[in-house]
Amino acid sequence: MLLIVLPILAWIQGILAVSPTPQAPPDYVLVATAKNITINCQTRYSVIFNGTTPGPLLHMKENYTTWVRVYNRLQDQNLTVHWHGLSQRTSPFSDGTPEVSQWPIAPNEFFDYSVTPQMGDAGSYFYHSHIEFQANTAQGVIIVADQDAVPYKYDGDNSFFIQDYNPKNDSTIISGLIANPFKWSGEPQAIQINGFSGNSSFSNASDASCTPYIINVTPGATYRWRIISGTALSLVTLGIEGHKNLTIIEADGEYTKPCTTDHIQIGSGQRFSVLFQAKTHAELEAENKTSYWLRYESRDRPTNVSGYALLHYNVSGSTRPSLLPAKPPITLPQNVTNWAEYALEALHPPEAFPKLSEVTRTVYITMQQQIRVGSYLKNGTINGTLQWAQDNLIWQAAQRQTNNSLPYLVQVYLTGQAPNYTAAVENGGWDPYSNAFPALPGEVLDIVWLSNSGPTGGWDFHPMHAHGKHYFDLGSGNGTYNATANEAKFRQYTPARRDTTMLYRYAVSGLPETTAGWRAWRIRVTEDDVGAWMMHCHVLQHMIMGKISFHLLLGFRNADGRMSGMQTVWVFGNASSIMAKFPFQPYVNGYLTYGGDAYGNDTYDPLVDMLPPT
Repeated sequence: MLLIVLPILAWIQGILAVSPTPQAPPDYVLVATAKNITINCQTRYSVIFNGTTPGPLLHMKENYTTWVRVYNRLQDQNLTVHWHGLSQRTSPFSDGTPEVSQWPIAPNEFFDYSVTPQMGDAGSYFYHSHIEFQANTAQGVIIVADQDAVPYKYDGDNSFFIQDYNPKNDSTIISGLIANPFKWSGEPQAIQINGFSGNSSFSNASDASCTPYIINVTPGATYRWRIISGTALSLVTLGIEGHKNLTIIEADGEYTKPCTTDHIQIGSGQRFSVLFQAKTHAELEAENKTSYWLRYESRDRPTNVSGYALLHYNVSGSTRPSLLPAKPPITLPQNVTNWAEYALEALHPPEAFPKLSEVTRTVYITMQQQIRVGSYLKNGTINGTLQWAQDNLIWQAAQRQTNNSLPYLVQVYLTGQAPNYTAAVENGGWDPYSNAFPALPGEVLDIVWLSNSGPTGGWDFHPMHAHGKHYFDLGSGNGTYNATANEAKFRQYTPARRDTTMLYRYAVSGLPETTAGWRAWRIRVTEDDVGAWMMHCHVLQHMIMGKISFHLLLGFRNADGRMSGMQTVWVFGNASSIMAKFPFQPYVNGYLTYGGDAYGNDTYDPLVDMLPPT
């Protein structure tokens, strides 16, 4: 169940045994621990925040700085927290990306994150660790409230956080994905809504965690349902028995014009708000029902999993069913590639949509698998190591140590140099010296993600997520991207800005090394967007296959892995503009070293300029 953390100084001092800070207490405190927890009526050793998964619900406001103190109580792992969907353009060193925006938080240390949603950021978000597979369970919901009047009317506001469950622990999954021979993590065994997997009946379950989540509603009321996906892998579709009246009003933190649908489809990292209109008393009496099933299923995987939530009307004398349906009461679509494509428009566009004639550069990035060592056998197995890459770019530890062993923002500050823009332009957008994609304010970029079948001849889907500035989503399609033909669709339609959209697969298998399928974005880079921002596939397994890895063992940092080509870094701005985003002296020095003065512990308060909430 989602909980609200109360930022009480006495609680912080008593429970966490830390010395008081000379400044005001933080708005929220998140404490990361690892322990056995119950998920899907099974026990799993997991990294969690404040004792639960999902973690506490955080409320923030537009144009208001929220201070979140994050403690790392993991004894052998680093930690960061990313504020998924919030651009952090005012605090780029608090984006939570290790080796990009910050050094990670060492065991038994803490870090103070400054999060300031801007005007227009009201909406649905979530936070999660950005280290290895921790985000599978170390995550929770963020709701950013409107400073002005909410543009839609509703009677209730509910959040539904979607996760998927893999019974293997994090270390087992990671070891297999980077092993020689490669070993897949296995498919999820369940999908949870707010911690309930809904695959066992109320009367037969050994624990509540595998029963359906109960959604209580009042007849005739209108609800805003925030549907937020923190899945590691699963693309989920869901619908409600007897209810086809869903209206999308928000996508990825931006209000949209009303868009009606009879079901929702959501990939890892995506968020949608829908208006749900409850049935009236008269309709319930006519149907002689007060409970309806919400059915959800995964898509485009070798094994699809499913579950139920229960929509229950608060009516006198109503009872809940004790057993799950013998067969699904609704049929959900199998095809996923057309849902809400070219349908979502901004309600109040925060900026003008740049036309194709304004585009200064187009960067094409191909997503494909690589067999780094060994070979692909005809029986479908990998005799070697398998990893995901973009344009055959694999970001290896050796390269990091030679060219950019420091986090990008730290490196720019210490060296006074940003990635080589000229070299990047000559190399299709990528600077081979820094392993980054630089861009300058004033540019309008089209970024086109392409899907390739790789050496195995198999395609996969990728929920592509951008840190920093949200992009205009130009849509997707099969075959080859044609910018002119696609632009014609925008004559009577202005696409909404998004931060996570799907690069679909249009076939399961085919000829090896074949490109088929694309997703296109458009970004106008401004001075406000200066910083180092990741753009990557949000499937955790894909991020690990050729991974970014930070471990801490016995107090020593070991950057023991690779940053995958599935995780690109884009550096917006030149060195001077990036350096201007850092805190002033003496505070800046604490961010420049691992375990620096910006990181506190039980006996040391960090040297940070954390102003009281504005």
